[in-house]
Amino acid sequence: MLSAKFGIEIEFTGITREKAARVAAEFLQGNYSDGGTYYDTKKVKALDGRVWKFMYDGSIKCQRKEGRRKVAAGKDYSVEMVSPILTYREDIETLQELVRKLRKAGAFTNSACGIHIHLDGSNHTPRSIRNFVNIIASKNDLFYKALQIAPERMRYCKKMDSILVDKMNHKRPTTMRQIEDIWYEGYSESRGIHYHNSRYHFLNLHSFFTGNHTVELRGFNSELHAGKIRSYIVLALALNNQALTQKFASAKKPQVENEKFAMRTYLNRIGFIGEEFKNCREHLTAALSGSAAWRFRAA
Repeated sequence: MLSAKFGIEIEFTGITREKAARVAAEFLQGNYSDGGTYYDTKKVKALDGRVWKFMYDGSIKCQRKEGRRKVAAGKDYSVEMVSPILTYREDIETLQELVRKLRKAGAFTNSACGIHIHLDGSNHTPRSIRNFVNIIASKNDLFYKALQIAPERMRYCKKMDSILVDKMNHKRPTTMRQIEDIWYEGYSESRGIHYHNSRYHFLNLHSFFTGNHTVELRGFNSELHAGKIRSYIVLALALNNQALTQKFASAKKPQVENEKFAMRTYLNRIGFIGEEFKNCREHLTAALSGSAAWRFRAA
């Protein structure tokens, strides 16, 4: 479940891109450089040779603190941290500690900030991609409530398109090209455009077909809470593993009488078992109603 490679993008404000990069350079014992691109990218090359980027993103509401108040700030306070390729066992503690360092330096998030997780797509097949589409479609409502996706961000991480899901399951594509054609059907712009409108969904396959061959999950509010970020990463890896290993996944939405119980049992089924993932289960069920222990209330 945890073996797939991934990358993460964390949006925040409160400090400038340069300050964020210098905090990272100090923690990672790396070299800071000014990228000088359109996104005013600041780069940190760590001791292991991997590069962490701190980029401008126009969707971020820029703020800084004056005393205890948050006030509007300039574009330098728009920060999207883009990690290099990571693996869970080797890198999660480093990522979590870097997040803590950034928060201590004054970084914070607001409702305009999001987290995007990119999953290595090299092992995916037409069957597993169809599975992924159906898994997200069937759990749309539960995930959106559990993750408390901010209304301001809904335009950037829409729910799975029911028309696309119906087409995927009616046509039963057997090749990646067929899946790609279904994904882009109905859009007028060129598939090669980076900011293609199809990308703004919880599950984004535009990056799979035209980007770095990654499956992107966009349905996370940004956090500088190391435990919650770990929970989001584990969820993304578990969903990816389910899509890859399950023979068939249905898009049918389950009946949910007890949200917290439904989420807990689902998490257990996809690998969130034991003490190691206790905190992850707590973070991912905290916003749901009901009881995690009992499906039905005792009479």
